[in-house]
Amino acid sequence: MSPDYRYVICDVFTETPLAGNALAVFRDAPGIPEERLQPIAREINFSETVFVYPPAAGGDARIRIFTPGRELPFAGHPILGSAIVLAAADGDGIRLETGRGVIPVRLERRAGRPPFGWMIQPLPAVIPFAAGDALLAAVGAARSAVPIEAYDNGVRHVFVALDGPDAVARLAPDMGRLAKEFAEYGVNCFAGAGARWKTRMFAPGHGMTEDPATGSAAGSLVVHLHRHGLVPSGEEIVISQGAEVRRPSALHARVTADGGRVERVEVGGSAVIVGRGEFTFD
Repeated sequence: MSPDYRYVICDVFTETPLAGNALAVFRDAPGIPEERLQPIAREINFSETVFVYPPAAGGDARIRIFTPGRELPFAGHPILGSAIVLAAADGDGIRLETGRGVIPVRLERRAGRPPFGWMIQPLPAVIPFAAGDALLAAVGAARSAVPIEAYDNGVRHVFVALDGPDAVARLAPDMGRLAKEFAEYGVNCFAGAGARWKTRMFAPGHGMTEDPATGSAAGSLVVHLHRHGLVPSGEEIVISQGAEVRRPSALHARVTADGGRVERVEVGGSAVIVGRGEFTFD
């Protein structure tokens, strides 16, 4: 059995095992044939699986990220989880090469608690989105409290603001319609105020029905909130996600802006290693 097929499982955006968003990390992936990467991710069937390679562009390691259905250039919980898996026990950070460049992750070691990491994410671009009415119908919402807008930071996300956390919890979207009409987007429905927000993210077009914790969406969400005057520059918010799929998660995010121009987006959270495994085929 080749050690290349061994992996670590961690739960991300949580301090509690069996909560948050599960991630499989293959720490030594060069020996895995290219044609097996997607089938392995589909077999594990987590939101994402990471394959780690030697660095090629100035980072400490290069990672490739797969959902059960496709490869992604960037995603938040795989970066945070990989950083905590790969960093030495006393390390304070790591730089991970992704399809959207090198992502630095700063780690905070806390006595008696799992490590906490802050990643600096690519700045999300606002992209045109003209199908707001169709999206509202697909998620089963009457309106959005702020304009429906889409962002791209390596993954495309669109955001619908509901009237309160209870409205978010009650949602029962038409997954078939989301998969057919909005396959390229993570569809995010959120509500909250001040430093506390609740969100759910649906992405059947990416091979997942509902994601327990979406780090890439958290970065775009805090930018969206700032652009609409709901979160000031520099203020840390906490985003709750995953309760409806029994994987409660807590994502931290903040945006730094100057004169309305976003200069920095950070997303943070904890992760805990919960298991190890290996594939047994040659």
